[in-house]
Amino acid sequence: MQELYSAEERSFYMERLELSNERIAEIAGESLLEEPALSFFKDMAEFIKNPSYEYGKPENYKDNWLNPVYAVKMLGQEEGRMMSFLAYELFSLMAFQAEGKIFDELIVKELFIEIYNIFTDAQTDGENAALAEALKNTLYSFVSDYTDHTVRERIIEQIDPERSFARDIIMNSDLSDLSYLDKFGEYIDEDVRGVAEYLLTFSEEEIRSMADTFTEGFRIGFINTGKDLSKKKTVNIRYMLGFERVVRAAVRNFEAMGLESTIYRRALTASTRSGMSLNGYFGGRVNKQMEFDHREDSALFLDKAYITRKLEVMRTTYEEYRDKAALFAGPAVMDIFGEKPFLPESHAEAFELSKEQQKLSVNLAAKSGSLVNEYIRGDERSFTIISYPIPSIGKDFKEIFSETVKLNTLDYEKYKVMQQKIIEVLEMGERVEVKGKGSNRTDITVSLHELKDKAKETVFENCVADVNIPVGEVFTSPKLTGTNGTLFVSEVYLNGLRYENLEFVFRDGFVTDYNCTNFEDSEKNKKYIKDNILHHNDCLPLGEFAIGTNTTAYAMARRYNIFSRLEILIAEKTGPHFALGDTCYSRAEDVKVFNPDKREIISKDNEHTEKRKTDPDFRYFECHTDVTIPYEELGSITAVDKDGGRYPIIVDGRFVVEGTEELNQPLDNL
Repeated sequence: MQELYSAEERSFYMERLELSNERIAEIAGESLLEEPALSFFKDMAEFIKNPSYEYGKPENYKDNWLNPVYAVKMLGQEEGRMMSFLAYELFSLMAFQAEGKIFDELIVKELFIEIYNIFTDAQTDGENAALAEALKNTLYSFVSDYTDHTVRERIIEQIDPERSFARDIIMNSDLSDLSYLDKFGEYIDEDVRGVAEYLLTFSEEEIRSMADTFTEGFRIGFINTGKDLSKKKTVNIRYMLGFERVVRAAVRNFEAMGLESTIYRRALTASTRSGMSLNGYFGGRVNKQMEFDHREDSALFLDKAYITRKLEVMRTTYEEYRDKAALFAGPAVMDIFGEKPFLPESHAEAFELSKEQQKLSVNLAAKSGSLVNEYIRGDERSFTIISYPIPSIGKDFKEIFSETVKLNTLDYEKYKVMQQKIIEVLEMGERVEVKGKGSNRTDITVSLHELKDKAKETVFENCVADVNIPVGEVFTSPKLTGTNGTLFVSEVYLNGLRYENLEFVFRDGFVTDYNCTNFEDSEKNKKYIKDNILHHNDCLPLGEFAIGTNTTAYAMARRYNIFSRLEILIAEKTGPHFALGDTCYSRAEDVKVFNPDKREIISKDNEHTEKRKTDPDFRYFECHTDVTIPYEELGSITAVDKDGGRYPIIVDGRFVVEGTEELNQPLDNL
């Protein structure tokens, strides 16, 4: 493992850390402030002395400072929000200490002391009116000034295999002794421990088979897109703790391909967090409501100056590590499903991006994505994603896990043949009509790209099990013009959040209206969607239309009543799905991609992405969210030609294309 600090730096930081710890111990015993500020600093000083994830758990959350509702009740709107922000920054101490990141530990402790001094000075000088401004300036400076450390570290950890903290634990620990889990400094809950315990019952051969499916998907992804894997030297593995036996085998597989693995932690700091995303390795979710309440903490500091600062740090870091960035092959993601559905409470006390900040957030995402693409080119990298259930899914966890392993290794040759037959029918039309049934109000027409030479070109990709495991979909980037109608689904679980009666209206390929019924207030519902699906964009295009063919996965979900808890990777294969945002070919539109029948896929652009060729202000949306209609809510999918001729693919939730009858067997067996 690479040493993070020189001997001189370590000595200097440790000396400052010791002084900080001494001062915080004094604060815990002082009574210089009046209540309720006194309670905040005493409580947090005690937490700093003995940090624990227990502090943030739901049963402790109602009346502590991590909760902005409580903090605002005690300290008022401005000071309360900011002190809850500070508490949430301090909540990363357990991870910093486990990883030996003494500088990160030091700066957040020094921030706590600085904020304490501001409170005491304001009380002494009687300047309480200026307190909020002083606090905001200090917190803003903390985030902005240390961006050259926090953002820089985040980039390096992804692309530099010498940063091997997690990999060393995985490769060098006795994985039969589950105490190794405590070395990561993450919250170890029943799901993490349950997965690790269950995988101990697997033979080495079974573990290797799971790892082979995972890593082969990554390798084949390069082959299928005509990219040269031999140019690459690193791959980033992202997963939930508990799967270390599989990850260890995957690391060895990647080494055999000539790739070293980087395995970095979920983002911890305000400057690197993104909503509720856990982008990296992570332990149990301590408290999803807490994550939701703090998902827009960037409202405290997000302005044009901060964006300029962050982008400058990103460019400087990528320039410094240009060679390593060029060798980065992409992420290999082992996702999970089965978490208990989470319906958040919307709290006005939490930080919330203003309309102007929402625009800034969209702009930052677009510029960040473009900058990253300069150094880690989209047309040279790939990815793979696979998912497994966790014990929270219920009493049938082991059976569902076993079935998921089988799902991930289904015979893709069979699917390849059946999916090709579906593509042949779809390509008889110039558009596709999708209609729901019963209470499902879906009624949408998807416009397709035109083929100049059907012998050499195709509109739909025949997706077998490579980057996107398990097998089972055909997909396209639709034309936006002529794509109109309503998309509806009664219940869906997206990016960790539950949506009820989710509905989008499209006109010429762009969302023009949307709603759900999670909250009684329609405006709250719209905000919930805009924040978490539209990612603060005023509207998004339809980036993908696909037909999922994995009826085996759907049957499993129905049999165990877990459809709403499926990870989108599997859910998208269990019916037609529509992705809001960028296309599947984002930043790789000019890479030639071919189906197994050797025909080139020509539907990689749409009217929006075509602007990249001429518009210097063009921006990708930096998001892609799939919404799936389950077969049980699906009336029909029909290709329609320019003369009105109709060619059905699915009728009343069953495939009717000749040669695809086998896809109906799992549905009929229900």
